[in-house]
Amino acid sequence: MPTSASPGAALRAVSEPVDDATALLEYASAAHPLVALRRGDGIVGIGEVARLAFTGPDRLAKAAAAWRELAAAARVDDAVHEPGSGLVAFGAFAFADTSAAESVLIVPEVVVGRRGPVSWVTRITTDDDGRDLELSSPVATPLGARPRATLAAASLSRQEYVELVRDAVARIRSGEVEKVVMARDARAGIPADSDRRALLQELAEAYPDTLTFAVDGLLGASPETLVSVHAREASARVLAGSRARGAGATDDAAAATALATSTKDLDEHAFAVQSVLRSLRPHARAVTASESPFTLKLANLWHLATDVEVELSEDASGLDLVAALHPTAAVAGSPTVDALRLIAELEPFDRGRYAGPVGWIDQDGDGEWVIALRCARIDDDGTITAYAGAGIVADSDPESELAETRMKFRPIADALR
Repeated sequence: MPTSASPGAALRAVSEPVDDATALLEYASAAHPLVALRRGDGIVGIGEVARLAFTGPDRLAKAAAAWRELAAAARVDDAVHEPGSGLVAFGAFAFADTSAAESVLIVPEVVVGRRGPVSWVTRITTDDDGRDLELSSPVATPLGARPRATLAAASLSRQEYVELVRDAVARIRSGEVEKVVMARDARAGIPADSDRRALLQELAEAYPDTLTFAVDGLLGASPETLVSVHAREASARVLAGSRARGAGATDDAAAATALATSTKDLDEHAFAVQSVLRSLRPHARAVTASESPFTLKLANLWHLATDVEVELSEDASGLDLVAALHPTAAVAGSPTVDALRLIAELEPFDRGRYAGPVGWIDQDGDGEWVIALRCARIDDDGTITAYAGAGIVADSDPESELAETRMKFRPIADALR
């Protein structure tokens, strides 16, 4: 793994415009990419100047406080003034309070970014190390061959997952919870020296409207924005309820209509939306959401979606909102405490950072955070562990929920083909 300088010293960041930085992924590390891209725009980090690690139930609150302190002490010279310029950190957080996975904020040494016609380079160092920030320009290197592998069931066989869903439905009908998200994992292996950027390229091309991300070994293409913050305004997109895309135009339209009129999916979606609204209100001057969900079309799925707009209170940052929102009903269930207890009891594996927050934050607390979905963890030895889950309610059909997880594995499975 890469090493980092001590985070105790103050940081200095200088952002300068450069000629068009096309093919941003070519600037990323092949072995340890730091990436947040959407529709070709975004930021790529190179190296590490600081790494902040957190564990336990207050990991997000501690991260918000630590970043606020680090950013306040930093010197930032930003001639670009675009989302992602200036001092930034990439972050990935564990789903569960008791997870063995570390939650991290990583400050890179160099950031290459692009938003529309504007491209820039940011160089970050400790303020007292005496180095000249006029370093040589980052070097783009062509992507290597895409690694190929086939995912196979890991902790649970398909039949075991069906039985797990049956158990969850019974617990819901007995009144323990209203909804719970049950996940399963799948595993494959690639050569340890594979170019992970090639997998990110596949995901970015297949799912351009999602956030393609890579942070500390976790990579994916998430359709679900947890929160995006810019200039004291925040937005979130809630996804809950899904259907596979149809084979042809007629079947596809029928699938969208079935989803939009499904009582089961509409109830599941309502749980998720209300969870988000309750969590955001203490940190906002105003919160608004559309009255009814819309159907969001992805390459392999239809989702029910609701957009939420927030005017932040004066002292709130993006990480404060992330701490308030996680975990949403879309990835845990409702009521949240009871759903988390049932997940810990029934799922036979640690989710790690799957379904946790992943994204980036700048010195002003702005940034973009998504839920780590359609994702996989890649260990240093090349072991890939992918994750997929389904929202279970009282009338869930176990075989249908299994089929839903198969569809949600597809982004990672297809990227490996």
